[in-house]
Formats: sequence, C-alpha cells, structure tokens
Amino acid sequence: MRYISIILLCWLNINQVGQDLYVSKNANITLFSSALIEDIKAESSAGVSVYNAATGELDFSVVISSFKFDKSFMQEHFNSDYMESDRYPRAIFKGQIQEHIDITKEGTYPVSAAGELTVHGVTQKRTVRGSLTVKNGIITMTSEFMVKCADHHIDIPQILFYHIAESIKITVTATYNPFKSNPSK
Repeated sequence: MRYISIILLCWLNINQVGQDLYVSKNANITLFSSALIEDIKAESSAGVSVYNAATGELDFSVVISSFKFDKSFMQEHFNSDYMESDRYPRAIFKGQIQEHIDITKEGTYPVSAAGELTVHGVTQKRTVRGSLTVKNGIITMTSEFMVKCADHHIDIPQILFYHIAESIKITVTATYNPFKSNPSK
C-alpha cells in the first residue's frame, strides 16, 4: 500500500488527476517454470499499478518476496539465491500502452505496452502484449509473456538446469478502479 501511495504522489506531481486515472492494488502475478524434472509455480496478489487512460502511461510494481510457492524451500531459494530479494525487492514495469482505447466503450481490446522492465536490478526494454477489458466502468488488463533469466542476470547453477527453466512464463491479471482522491486522509 505504501508503494502505491508513492506512485500516486509522483503522478500527482506530474499529471493532473482526473477521471482518466485508474489504480490496481492487488494485481495477480503468476510465475511458471516448466523444466525436465519438475514444474515450478509461484503466485502473488500484491501487484500494484497505475494506469492513465488519457496518456496510456502504465506503471506496475510487485514485491518479489510476496510470491508464494507450494514448497517453502523453493520460496526460500527463490528469494535468497536467485532473486536476491533483500537487495532487489521489486520488479517494476514503466511503460505506455501503444493503442488509444476509448474506455467509455465496453469491450475487450488487444493492447501492447512498450517500456522498461526492471527485474533483479537489470532494466530491459520490452513490449508486452495483452488485452484490456472495459466492463461496468472497471478496467481489467491481462498479459502473458516470457522473461529470460539471463536477460536480468539471474544465475541458475548448472546442477539445477533440469529443475529450473531458462525462461519463466509470467501471467498478469490486474483489475483497475477509478482513482478517487480522498483529501480527508
């Protein structure tokens, strides 16, 4: 919650808040690694995001340690050995949706967001494809994309090659509600 407040404060300083600002406070992110010996899956519902429908700007962040695994030892190794979540606590995407979507019209629209993805302290330019759905004034964005561990300097020891894939499938579902400033808080 603290991080979303920081994002909003930054946006308030740069952009005027209007009816075009949408916030997601509990986006769901799934990591999936399909390797020869076993599949590894983790999930977080702690993603936060701000979407400016007027400009297409999209900021997204998730705390790495919020990912939960079925096996506790996997979660421990993920945070300490691979992601170094004490040193690199967040994964962040800052970008812009390339298509102009009329959010006053209900429907599902294909979209692509071009920007920068920062994982494990390494920033890469990315274009992520997905869909944006408008229904009853609520916006939902979904996306599925691959992240190569090597692109973000995430080292996989050779001994674990059969346990962890070189690329991880990321699935994101974020539901956005109109931002409402509350001056009494």
